[in-house]
Amino acid sequence: MSTTAPASRAADILGRPITLNGLTVPNRIVMAPMTRQFSPGGIPGDDVVSYYSRRAGAGVGLIVTEGTYVGHDSAGQSDDVPRFHGAEQLAGWARVAEGVHAAGGTIVPQLWHIGMVREQGQPPYADAPAVGPSGLRIGSDEVTGRAMTQRDLDDVIGAFAEAAAAAERIGFDGVELHGAHGYLLDQFLWAGTNRRTDAYGGDAVARTKFAAEIVAAVRETVSPEFPIIFRYSQWKQEVYGARLAETPEELEAILTPLAAAGVDVFHASTRRYWVPEFEETGSELNLAGWTKKLTGKQTITVGSVGLDGDFLKAFRGEGAPVKGIEDLLDSLERDEFDMVAVGRALLQDPEWAAKVLAGRVSELAAYDAAALKSLS
Repeated sequence: MSTTAPASRAADILGRPITLNGLTVPNRIVMAPMTRQFSPGGIPGDDVVSYYSRRAGAGVGLIVTEGTYVGHDSAGQSDDVPRFHGAEQLAGWARVAEGVHAAGGTIVPQLWHIGMVREQGQPPYADAPAVGPSGLRIGSDEVTGRAMTQRDLDDVIGAFAEAAAAAERIGFDGVELHGAHGYLLDQFLWAGTNRRTDAYGGDAVARTKFAAEIVAAVRETVSPEFPIIFRYSQWKQEVYGARLAETPEELEAILTPLAAAGVDVFHASTRRYWVPEFEETGSELNLAGWTKKLTGKQTITVGSVGLDGDFLKAFRGEGAPVKGIEDLLDSLERDEFDMVAVGRALLQDPEWAAKVLAGRVSELAAYDAAALKSLS
């Protein structure tokens, strides 16, 4: 596929402003959330401020931060992953938001609880148990943690709401709730990990109850115009063929309660954005496209944007060649989805958005996995 895109077309389609609830974003380009582990003690420092601000200054309209742990003992496992609770941590994040705004961008934190993905953690997480809907590891029937009690559920719901309130208070433009990739909220959504027999388990709609209660608690805590983004996926960590829904009807049953609870935007995570989600229907729509069609909500697509290669290879030290985005522009022009999240390409090149918007695609380089090794 050609790696060229006329500057006028890319600018016309990607450069359009968009309003997400009460937030106006200057263009359709989103920085995807990517864990970097450069925040000792969970505190984002000046290097993190520079990292995000640099990309906002180079044309990224909306920054979604790396996953940030909410204030619950079992939320995380690494002391180098940022937290979204605590005075020093929130002061660091306030500086990040200020820097992104000064650079002309908008920013939301991704709020995260990893649930049963948790391994033995570093202090201050070392003694906390792994918790989940049924205490099951992803892709296994082995019980390696603790099924959450009602007290646990209430505590985690409260932690998400408190983090969202803090985000609005310190100057962020919205929040993203991490409900994808086999982490806690996704563990409730997926039948493979949710074997509960109470109100939080059962059929697909019942399995949305916990995530929907988090969304509702956040919606009640923040201002009505403060956007709530919900990220979800079919695939899971180490179970890449897992699916929440086999048909559009099953997907609609899962998404409808989340939309009703207060989600403004769905961030539909796939490994390759160009793959149709339900091929048996004859439709070319990807997951974000189906999500918009089924819910009427705005959607963000993501998955190897700008690169011809699966992102998982990056973690094995492999690179990826440049891939053109004409097909992406075609889908945006057809209004199949609303925004495009870019991951590895923005790690490789902080100027990626500016180059694409200006038609300088000849300057784009193949992805080098060494980009993961530093924060720049």
